[in-house]
Amino acid sequence: MEWTEFAVRLTVAFLLGSALGLERQWRQRMAGLRTNTLVATGAALFVLLSVLTPDEASPTRIAAQVVSGIGFLAGGVILREGLTVRGLNTAATIWCAAAVGSLAGAGYFMPAVMGAIAVLISNTVLRPISHRINQEPLHGTELELCYQCSLTCHSQDEARVRALLLQSLSASQMRLRSLRSEDLEDARNTVEVEAEMVTQIRNDSMLEQIVSRLSLEPTVTSASWRIIEQEFG
Repeated sequence: MEWTEFAVRLTVAFLLGSALGLERQWRQRMAGLRTNTLVATGAALFVLLSVLTPDEASPTRIAAQVVSGIGFLAGGVILREGLTVRGLNTAATIWCAAAVGSLAGAGYFMPAVMGAIAVLISNTVLRPISHRINQEPLHGTELELCYQCSLTCHSQDEARVRALLLQSLSASQMRLRSLRSEDLEDARNTVEVEAEMVTQIRNDSMLEQIVSRLSLEPTVTSASWRIIEQEFG
């Protein structure tokens, strides 16, 4: 391979990775311009290494290692905030940037450009469409069930109890609708933490397990749950 061709392949990977990173940087995501540029450039360098040494390594085998190795970087941008998981789209963009860089490094410029365009369309054009769909109410005859979970604790333990409740609900298939705390009018200085969860599948036993587990916590003085709504969409 001539050094000019090496430079062209690396430059294409650099530019396409920068294009993907600009969109992420514009939305102020954790992995922005520099991260996606470095991922695409690094992937191209690994593939170019295999091209420069054809007798030692196959480009497809190197690309496969890039795919598996990029997982640690993509996993680092996925964060859990309460019951919400953030960073999945950014992680997927990093993964795609590695693919675009690998294509450019292998000399497949048009597929690399088409791949970069597809990722940009996914992150821009499809974004408002997905938000619009999420805002639409559910239709049909699916059953929507709302549970209410109430925990009582001392006021100094309120923050810990709220955190324990959120942690327990995060492993379930329920959507948190509301979470509030209210001071009880008694002489024991206690607080009631109340959460409302919505689900389309009735699962009383799961909620009973959650409440029973929380009732064993020393900071929880009482725990209960009940069904407050049962509607057909």
